[in-house]
Amino acid sequence: MRDLLARALSADNPAARGRRSDYDLNGTAKAEFLKDVTLRQAAVLVPIVERANAYTILLTKRTEHLPKHAGQVSFPGGAVDPADRDAVDAALREAEEEIGLNRSYVDVCGFLDEYRTGTGFSITPVVALVRPGFTITLQPDEVDSAFEVPFDFLMDRRNHKRQSAFWKGQMREYYAMPYMDYHIWGATAAMLVNLCDVLDAVQETTP
Repeated sequence: MRDLLARALSADNPAARGRRSDYDLNGTAKAEFLKDVTLRQAAVLVPIVERANAYTILLTKRTEHLPKHAGQVSFPGGAVDPADRDAVDAALREAEEEIGLNRSYVDVCGFLDEYRTGTGFSITPVVALVRPGFTITLQPDEVDSAFEVPFDFLMDRRNHKRQSAFWKGQMREYYAMPYMDYHIWGATAAMLVNLCDVLDAVQETTP
């Protein structure tokens, strides 16, 4: 997996677009959705856990009372603070604060495409392998739960659904990956599609 991720996350991967957004599935409406949006830098950790029998991806469910993205499934992460050295430092700090994931268990492998949200964030997704043995301690003001989803499930395109909702006066399409009682959708699902894209590209070219 480590070698595969290194090749998938390299800058010359043809599936890497450089930039993605909440509105990539919405054609001509994309410019209107993103118009006049002031972007704040953020980072998330995409933690691939090296379980003995299979890889998983660690996700969180946000609490219901938050002002933005309440109750949604997300990666650990948040805004880049002035004290953070870079996006990697921000993603690792947020993971420690939100779910108690000690950075000593985390091996950063690279980055997915920058992701722009309609709520005003430019997110750097930091992909990492996580060794088992870590403990989870939730920040109850922000995180309702943390859970793991099989890597193979999330990388199976048959599980990548397209759904739609009325937003800002227009119908907006987005990716969704329902898993058990969890509804993985929006930016989180789109970043997982990005990971699938770059992995597929290098696997297709492997002799």
